[in-house]
Amino acid sequence: MTPADDSAEIPGRAKKFLVRLLHVYFALSRGMTLGVRAACYDEKGRVFLVRHSYVPGWHLPGGGVERGETVMQALAKELREEGNLEIAGAASLFHVYFNRNISRRDHVVLYRVSVRQTAPRLADREIVEAGFFDLGELPQGTTAATLRRLSELGGEVPLSHHW
Repeated sequence: MTPADDSAEIPGRAKKFLVRLLHVYFALSRGMTLGVRAACYDEKGRVFLVRHSYVPGWHLPGGGVERGETVMQALAKELREEGNLEIAGAASLFHVYFNRNISRRDHVVLYRVSVRQTAPRLADREIVEAGFFDLGELPQGTTAATLRRLSELGGEVPLSHHW
C-alpha cells in the first residue's frame, strides 16, 4: 500500500461539485452509462482496492466504458491506470448490476480476475492510495458496495442485482 499524499486530495465541496459535473456530462453525452469494475486477486489471494481523491472510501478498481471501447478494453485500461495491474489469465464475468445510486441508466459489469502488478501504484490526483489486502483485513472505510460484492463473490450472501 502506498501512503496517502494529503495534498493530492480534492477538498469536500470541490469533490461533490466535480462528481456532479461528471455525472451531468455523462448523462448529456450518453444514452446509458456503463462501467466496469473488477475484484482483482494476486497470487496470495489478496484483493486490490483503491481510494480516490474525489469520492470517499475504498473501492474495487474500475471506470467507465467509453464509446468505441469494449468492456474488456475498458477493464484492462482501468486496471492499468488505477493499479499498474495486468490481467493474468482469463477474466471471469461475475455479474451485471444496475447502479441506481448514480442514475436510472447506469450499469456496472463486475469481473473476477487474477492480476499481477507491474510496479507499485504511487499516489496522484486521482488515486490517493491503493494496495492489496487480505480479505479478513480490509481497510477501514471500505465501501458497503465493495464489501457486498466481495461477500457475493465469496458465496456468503445472495447475489443482488443492484450495485
